[in-house]
Amino acid sequence: MTKRIIILGLALSLLQVGCKTKDVKMNEQKETLAEKKIVVYQVFTRLFGNKNTSNKPWGTIEENGVGKFNDFTPLALQEIKALGVNYIWYTGVPHHAVIRDYTAIGISNDDPDVVKGRAGSPYAVKDYYNVNPDLAVNPAKRLEEFEALIARTHNAGMKVIIDIVPNHIARKYEGKNNPKGVKDFGANDDQTVEYKRDNNFYYIPNTNFEVPDTAKPLNGEENRFSDAKFKEFPAKWTGNGSRLAKPDKNDWYETVKVNYGIRPDGSKDFPELPTGYDTKSVREHFEFWKDKEVPDSWEKFKAIALYWTAKGVDGFRYDMAEMVPYEFWSYMNSAIKMANEDAFLMAEVYNPAEYRNYIHLGKMDYLYDKVETYDKLKDVIQGRSWPDDLTHIQNGMKDIEHHMLHFLDNHDEQRLASPEFAGSGEKGKPMMVVSATISTSPTMIYFGQEVGEAGNENAGFGTHSRTSIFDYIGVPSHQRWMNDGKFDGGQLTDGEKDLRDFYKRLLNFTIASSALMGDYEDLQFYNRPITANYDPLIYSYARWSTDEKLIIVSNFSSDKTSDFELKIPATIIQKWSLADGHYIVVDQLYQKNKVVLDVVSGIGSLHVRIAPLESFIYQLDKK
Repeated sequence: MTKRIIILGLALSLLQVGCKTKDVKMNEQKETLAEKKIVVYQVFTRLFGNKNTSNKPWGTIEENGVGKFNDFTPLALQEIKALGVNYIWYTGVPHHAVIRDYTAIGISNDDPDVVKGRAGSPYAVKDYYNVNPDLAVNPAKRLEEFEALIARTHNAGMKVIIDIVPNHIARKYEGKNNPKGVKDFGANDDQTVEYKRDNNFYYIPNTNFEVPDTAKPLNGEENRFSDAKFKEFPAKWTGNGSRLAKPDKNDWYETVKVNYGIRPDGSKDFPELPTGYDTKSVREHFEFWKDKEVPDSWEKFKAIALYWTAKGVDGFRYDMAEMVPYEFWSYMNSAIKMANEDAFLMAEVYNPAEYRNYIHLGKMDYLYDKVETYDKLKDVIQGRSWPDDLTHIQNGMKDIEHHMLHFLDNHDEQRLASPEFAGSGEKGKPMMVVSATISTSPTMIYFGQEVGEAGNENAGFGTHSRTSIFDYIGVPSHQRWMNDGKFDGGQLTDGEKDLRDFYKRLLNFTIASSALMGDYEDLQFYNRPITANYDPLIYSYARWSTDEKLIIVSNFSSDKTSDFELKIPATIIQKWSLADGHYIVVDQLYQKNKVVLDVVSGIGSLHVRIAPLESFIYQLDKK
């Protein structure tokens, strides 16, 4: 008996050690996140495979076509992977409101009065437990077709991200595919009050919802549901927080706001994280919530996330995450990480003052670096600023830089190559080099960006310069690369081919580079006062690790070649352990530009002649 007790005690001790080891591993994984750079390829799923070039404004699915899950063939995925991609963010997958009759498979028709465009906003989700029927060859089997796409993506060596939109859902939400025991949003709400903690929505009691004064839905086309009316009693708050029974036309009137236990006066009606939890591990956050009562909406969205995680989805992009309290994110993200410790969790957050709360308390992996790095690069290429402030931005976010996702193009923003932004794919090149190499952050590109898509089409709802997310449309530059399903770029112009080659070279370099996960030091402010001919539109910096040393130089000027001697300060030369002498550095983008780094009296110098919009990623020869 004593022997059995000793053995049992030893087993329990080993189990405890194992648990502690896993906790440490998860803590370390949370801190390091990735050993090499990550590249995310965002693709608007219904547009990717569309071969139809009609592009009629407000065109139907028959007139303008639509892409399907099956268009992501093994060959297509292979070519995306070859671009240097680790993750694909399939945008617009959850079933959202669309103006198309699917009643034959049990889906109710949606009302054009509360749907934006004909194909509908992907952020007005109608059923979280299924996928957009437009995307399936056989809409009745749409979930199986998406599951097959998950498997194909994994087989191609990439991981899958989809959207979750916790702040709001479609005005007409119908959970036709809820798992057993899962009740629909609002099913148990007390609709006689504006607020109650476990209500899923906020209400305007005893008041009917009224359709906003908008332009006629579907461009005035006759539709039996389009009558400037939508039955909703009592009216609910609108997705962007409007408390009007008749929202403004600029409100997110197609959605309703979800209640997370924030009272109408802004106070919190749920447990708050204790002081010090910004340094706690994911597991400690998970343990904190295990015995807490939380609002019903929290439980519903956690169930949604775990449902998709169980189906093999590797991560989520959270829409408008800062409109939801970070305590909820702690609750949900820690639960996701318990199911998949490697889950990739990125969020749309635009308030720099809240970044650290959403990272450390909300347990987000990555946040959009939009209002700082993105906006500054846009200012530079549009001639409103010099690039010097990029250094201040980088240094100011040093403690969280790895958590800040870099991008220059996505479904919400003006296309990089559009006249309203950079004006061409070529002008985006120096921006892209800096965005992808200045920090350890992941890099995201939007499909078509790599071939200079300008977003010129008038799809119907919304405006050009952004590829429409509301209507059925084709994406011309991307379609030329797709080449009728060959995915070989056979119809691209020479300039588009060169641009895609540039992206392929750059992105593949970043995911292999150890220096880009290492140290950063600005060369800008060292060279600006002492280096002759150092143009204001030049930007330079050094990146290094133990086994790789880089000097990166970009020219944001579209018409001026610069010729100068770039100086490398003694601080960097010492950190690189370089003695006085001559060292070869070679540009890693095209392997053609080879120059000498001279180190004299502990200070380095190399000759740079850089053409308009050109960039060099010089690597110190390892020999």
